[in-house]
Amino acid sequence: MSNTDPFRPVDETARQLARDLIASATYGALAVLRPDMPAPSVSRIAIAADENGTPFTLISTLADHTRALQANPVCAVLLGAPGPTGDPLTHPRLTLHANAVFVARGTDEHDRLRAHFLKLRPKSKLYVDFTDFGFVRFRISDGLLNGGFGKAWRLAPSDIWPDHRTT
Repeated sequence: MSNTDPFRPVDETARQLARDLIASATYGALAVLRPDMPAPSVSRIAIAADENGTPFTLISTLADHTRALQANPVCAVLLGAPGPTGDPLTHPRLTLHANAVFVARGTDEHDRLRAHFLKLRPKSKLYVDFTDFGFVRFRISDGLLNGGFGKAWRLAPSDIWPDHRTT
């Protein structure tokens, strides 16, 4: 019987591609489980990577996806954008399976994320301090990297971050 596993062994090419997708992302698709019915929901969110390469976002408590994460922090984030030409399925993308971790205001961590986010997204100065906005880190459990047709890898956090950091 032939091997039907579509995933390649993880190599440095896959590791670097995953890190590049995280570092360069300005937005992503956030998938959550709706608390009011057994159905998923997907939203576009702003995204950034902190100084260590860990993805995080700034979201409003008024958004349905925030309420969903508060009820159940299990989520997925899709990163990667199709290029200006060609088939969108030939461009790399990374799905990160994660748990959302809300960062409390008034903490050193919040202040560091705020400063870093403003450096990366200066226009967010218009709303970053609104009382309904807050930071959420994504604690990654695993990832699925698709580098284009026939190029798929299943990644552990240690594949992306060699120091085995998951937060």
